[in-house]
Amino acid sequence: MKRNIRLSEKLLLIGLIFIFLFMIVHDFVPLGPFNDVEAILNDRPLKELIFVTIVNAGQILLIIIGVLFFIGKKYPIIIKLWLIIHQSCIFIGALIAWWIPYIFGIGAEQRVERYQEMFGNTHSFLPIMNGIVPNTIHTIFHFTLLFCIILTIYICVTNNKSS
Repeated sequence: MKRNIRLSEKLLLIGLIFIFLFMIVHDFVPLGPFNDVEAILNDRPLKELIFVTIVNAGQILLIIIGVLFFIGKKYPIIIKLWLIIHQSCIFIGALIAWWIPYIFGIGAEQRVERYQEMFGNTHSFLPIMNGIVPNTIHTIFHFTLLFCIILTIYICVTNNKSS
């Protein structure tokens, strides 16, 4: 059966690959003003960073594999639900870790010192609020993830002409 791969599926795959690459490199590879590898390594043991990276990147890799398996075909309901729920759970984690403390101050006091140590020397374009500011690389990551969730919902609710 020939696959009818839609632009939305291609964009989703590109976004997910970007997220996967982000998760692999952002704590280990110096990216100029966008990250501070030394500060990250001072905050967490290398073994813990490697474990967290494998778990986080592995989740995205599973999502990529799921998309690649069904790209251009009809997605079964269980896959639709899994793709939306899994990405949404990752996004909720980002909201709890970054955006809720930043915007509303909830939990910010527990994060100020640590975030300043790990991300204080990184580029950000947003103003400091509640003592913290999401740096540029995490902001790009979070908005890419949100874009992928929106694309996934679009793909799941629209009909694929080849199905």
